[in-house]
Amino acid sequence: MHKVSGGEVAGILVAVFWAILVSFLAVALARLAQTLKATTKLVADVTDQAVPLLADASAAVRSAQTQIDRVDAIASDVQEVTSNASALSTTVASTFGGPLVKVAAFGYGVRRALSGRKDDMPERAPRRTVIVGRTVPASRRAKRNLRGKKD
Repeated sequence: MHKVSGGEVAGILVAVFWAILVSFLAVALARLAQTLKATTKLVADVTDQAVPLLADASAAVRSAQTQIDRVDAIASDVQEVTSNASALSTTVASTFGGPLVKVAAFGYGVRRALSGRKDDMPERAPRRTVIVGRTVPASRRAKRNLRGKKD
């Protein structure tokens, strides 16, 4: 029989410890490899889905840019039409405004002349309406009484 020394026991313990440690590291590396495979697959799937989405987004941006260009063209056309209408309005007002005012004044003068102007004659006082059975307020009666009494 062979006696086992303390150094041999320590060597066996260290060898068992290293075997257990290597086993745990092998399991951890296997799980890490599985995780990396799943991550790689996920990234590939995201890439496969993202490429068409980016193409669609790019097409949408191009379409929006085309529409913005059209709206810009329409806005510039509207601005041009507005300035043309303003210029036309100014032209019409300056061309016909003065003569129309003169024609209107002439027509007014002719109507006044034909209606027999009566500005020289003083206007008659408006007629008073008498309502039977109605009393004149006291303030007006006092004024009437004062008119009748001349000193």
